Amino acid sequence: MAFPAGQVSILPYNRVVKDLNGRAPEEFLAALKEKFSVTEDASPSPRRKGEVSVYLAGRWYGLLMPPGGVSTGGAIGSLDAALLQEKVLEPLLGIRDIRADKRIDFVGGIRGTAELERRVRSGEMAIAFSLCPTTLEQLMAVADAGQIMPPKSTWFEPKLRSGLFVHTL
Repeated sequence: MAFPAGQVSILPYNRVVKDLNGRAPEEFLAALKEKFSVTEDASPSPRRKGEVSVYLAGRWYGLLMPPGGVSTGGAIGSLDAALLQEKVLEPLLGIRDIRADKRIDFVGGIRGTAELERRVRSGEMAIAFSLCPTTLEQLMAVADAGQIMPPKSTWFEPKLRSGLFVHTL
């Protein structure tokens, strides 16, 4: 399926994690503060690239990612999803493969930050990460570089209707 670029909207694809890898919330927050600039009472939705909003123990925190991207570099290096994986999920939470690790789940953009809060408040999850959406320019840069987007890094709208027609090309 093809859509004109002007008719596609990319929403954030957020993350929730079941536990803090053996840390108490205040210990995890201290570990974040050692590596990043952290602000309290942040907006649930980050305002710009390189910012991640973190919902932990009933509060939103703002996390400013360090400049420079991730070690894989290229067009993927500047994606917030890749930055979060390399700088937080893997080293602090021990999540190496987000495709296979049962401790992480994903919340599509249309569900919003209220769903992130609900899942943490319910006790189902321990922490939530709200990301800026990938831009169409970033997506095209990754495609033009022949790279593959990280898993669960884009939530596209409009969604295709399924079940009406199936046609192989």
